[in-house]
Amino acid sequence: MNSTRDESVKTAIEIAVKLGVLAIVLVISFLIVKPFIAIVLWSIILAVALSPLIQKLASRLRVKKTKVLTALSIVSVLTLSVPTYMLSDKAIDSIATLSEVVKDGSFEIPPPQEKVKEWPIIGKKSYALWNSASKNLVQTLQPFNNDIKNIAKKLIGAIGGVLKLILFSIVAIVIASFLIKDEERYVRIYKNISKRLIGEKGDEWATLSALTIRSVATGIIGVAFIQAMAVLPALLIMDVPFSILIAIAVMFLTIVQLPPTIVLIPVIAYVFSYADGTGATVFAVYTLVVGASDGVLKPLMMGRGVDIPMLVILIGAIGGMILMGMIGLFVGAVIFALAYKLFKLWIAEVESAN
Repeated sequence: MNSTRDESVKTAIEIAVKLGVLAIVLVISFLIVKPFIAIVLWSIILAVALSPLIQKLASRLRVKKTKVLTALSIVSVLTLSVPTYMLSDKAIDSIATLSEVVKDGSFEIPPPQEKVKEWPIIGKKSYALWNSASKNLVQTLQPFNNDIKNIAKKLIGAIGGVLKLILFSIVAIVIASFLIKDEERYVRIYKNISKRLIGEKGDEWATLSALTIRSVATGIIGVAFIQAMAVLPALLIMDVPFSILIAIAVMFLTIVQLPPTIVLIPVIAYVFSYADGTGATVFAVYTLVVGASDGVLKPLMMGRGVDIPMLVILIGAIGGMILMGMIGLFVGAVIFALAYKLFKLWIAEVESAN
């Protein structure tokens, strides 16, 4: 009896030690891999989203997939890196110059036109502030010095964040190109992992994951790009300063599920301050329609080819983005889609039992 008990205790201790060592190995492995998780996830998302495009281009051009991959990778890296280097250098110099100019008062602001007074709600106050700044900028900005300093710090921080994100994207593009090159191998590995985790439904889950990522790419990022490209010509025609930056802001706001009218309404008010009534009205109507178009485009583009309701994908994407940032757009949508599928299977079992 005692020997049996001793054997049970020894077995329990041995299992506990093995589990403890395994836990230590897993924790240390996770800490080693942790710095690379975000970039690997982003690379996988890019590879899954871009793979159909690469295949189509290769078949239409009748060339090997590797040639298309190499060309697109080089173009993407140059498109991101060259303008970024030029713009970041100029942006930092411009902020420093503007700071000095505002400090010594050498920057002159033209006086406002009488039309500014006609702006609804904020017209009179805007005219008074603008007029005061045109006469003495330093004195007008004196009460806002601390706010201006904080905004400048945040702006420099934002520029640094954008540069970091672009560098991150360049590395992710390079990794994604290697993943697409050996696509069949990595798809097979992912399907095997899925089978180990959820059994026979592994293949279905792997396919669903890929389709969900592509659905989010077209439904959220694609719509945001369409809106930005639609509003840019109108901004350029009306000679709005910083048109490209405003278009980028529209795209960013659409991606993070905020209304682009946050940026467009002040732009419309600015256009009304100098343009003729007809032109400004046409511009206002057009930009507001473009700003609201995502409500029509998303249902059309999202969830296509996926056996998941568009609302489920949208909730997963938005919730994932709030939780994990940009990567969460895709990871959240995939995980929530899986949860929805599992919930449907659970309900289906109850219905079949009845």
